[in-house]
Amino acid sequence: MRNTFLTGLLAAAALLSGPAASAQKTKPLPRPKLVVGIVVDQMRYDYLYRYWNKYGADGFRRLLGEGFSFENCHYNYVPTYTGPGHASIYTGTTPSTHGIIGNNWLVREAGKATYVTEDNTVQAVGGTAAAGQMSPRHMLTTTITDELRLATNFQAKTIGVCIKDRGSILPAGHAASAAYWFDNANGAFITSTFYTSQLPEWVQQFNARKLPQQYLSKPWEPLLPLAAYTESTADDVAWEAAFRGEQKPVFPHNLPVLSGVAPAQAPAPAPTGGEAPATAAAANLDVIRSTPFGNTLTLDFALEAIRAEQLGQRGQTDFLALSFSSTDYVGHQFGPNAIETEDTYLRLDRDIARLLKALDQTVGKGQSLVFLSADHGAAHSPEFLKSQRIPAGSVGPRLWRDSLQARLVRRLGPGQWVLSYENQQVYLNRPLIAQKKLDLYQVQQAVVELAVQFTGVSRAIAATDLQKSHWESGLLMYLENGYLPSRSGDVMVVMEPGWLESYAYPVNKGTTHGSSGAYDTHVPLLFWGWRVPQGESAFPARITDIAPTVARFLHIQEPDGCTGQPLQDVLTKKK
Repeated sequence: MRNTFLTGLLAAAALLSGPAASAQKTKPLPRPKLVVGIVVDQMRYDYLYRYWNKYGADGFRRLLGEGFSFENCHYNYVPTYTGPGHASIYTGTTPSTHGIIGNNWLVREAGKATYVTEDNTVQAVGGTAAAGQMSPRHMLTTTITDELRLATNFQAKTIGVCIKDRGSILPAGHAASAAYWFDNANGAFITSTFYTSQLPEWVQQFNARKLPQQYLSKPWEPLLPLAAYTESTADDVAWEAAFRGEQKPVFPHNLPVLSGVAPAQAPAPAPTGGEAPATAAAANLDVIRSTPFGNTLTLDFALEAIRAEQLGQRGQTDFLALSFSSTDYVGHQFGPNAIETEDTYLRLDRDIARLLKALDQTVGKGQSLVFLSADHGAAHSPEFLKSQRIPAGSVGPRLWRDSLQARLVRRLGPGQWVLSYENQQVYLNRPLIAQKKLDLYQVQQAVVELAVQFTGVSRAIAATDLQKSHWESGLLMYLENGYLPSRSGDVMVVMEPGWLESYAYPVNKGTTHGSSGAYDTHVPLLFWGWRVPQGESAFPARITDIAPTVARFLHIQEPDGCTGQPLQDVLTKKK
């Protein structure tokens, strides 16, 4: 009996000192409780500092004061658009690998264009078919959100939130827990059957609050007196676009009239620029996208997602992919120098402050890892630049395409030689070229020769030439990194600095983006929160470096197509 007792004691001691005991004493792998990726659509780098004196202490200035800023972060491909930008941030690679070469592109086999998140194999959930038949099926690689799901055996929750479908769907990834976006038709956040068959109860309750209608029930008044917007041009300039129903693009913008939403109180006075008759206005909730309240609505929904899904509060690292898109709509309409744009960023600053405060309160101070960047920048309005004697201009994409087609007919004979002009790329009619027994490369070269004769075109390059070599820097690197043979065009066109495509040509209103100019490629990159040191770096950083950096913070695999590198400066632990 005594020997049996001693044997048991020895066995117990061995267990207490062996691998099992070591496992019990091992601390859990250190990870943030929640990762929040913030993408501000069309945010130029200089917006961080242009409005500095008017920002509050708890938004952008808190991110900079407590976090780490990469002051020299650029995109390394063209075209610089929303779809490719979001995909590149989250996949850690360029369109040549992840496949999102634009917001739209020509599908040669089908003979028609496709939209970046279009998916007719799924159905809308909570909204209309036009808005809801969406998924990430066009994206060819994993995302950092996918990798977090894989690394945790799908215990981590990853949720995408954005007014734009592509700003929610692409960051959330293929294996997302959920992705939600806004449907103009019913003013609701919706999803598709790619994710679920029914909206969660909390989403239904949120939509029932009809917050878009509440935000649109009052005029958009500037936060400050107009004279205080010293970083912007006058309120009434020729290169800003008015809302439909306004005579001039000036404050106040009477949102109840413009949207057809009943005013909160008595009807607001007519804006200086006039208004459409109230009786003619139908419900148009789409208006909220082009106001700062679209960002506020997005944050309202994101905070409700954190609460309802208990993100970062479940003993597991979760990921919220949050994109603010109203900055893009406002920028396109009014341009970078408008009071409306400045007012939108001042209000976004308040929304960022509200988000950071909520993270402190719900997840815990220092327990969230936040990064903030942009999907692209923006050019100055050409008419504004010309008013300051700075070289600039615009071209009309449709007119440009038709002019090129006419010149090819004169050179090659009758036929529809140009199928499409998209993403600054010419798609040639390859079946016609084969039928005429012409050499594809020689036709591409003919297009190159003709393209460079157009005003505003800096250069052009045939896709065949682009595939013959590899470039580590310079303009050809941008073109190569944005090119995917199965989806891209036959000739890449490069505009001169300061020139852009105007779809209202010859009228130039607002601005756009898409080039390899610094105004389009230079964007903010901030890290804040969990184990992030305070500081900044002017060393070059690429947008593709974000995903591998987050992977190192989380100690997980980087996305499978990743070509970026971890940013070592921000990975230095706080002491």
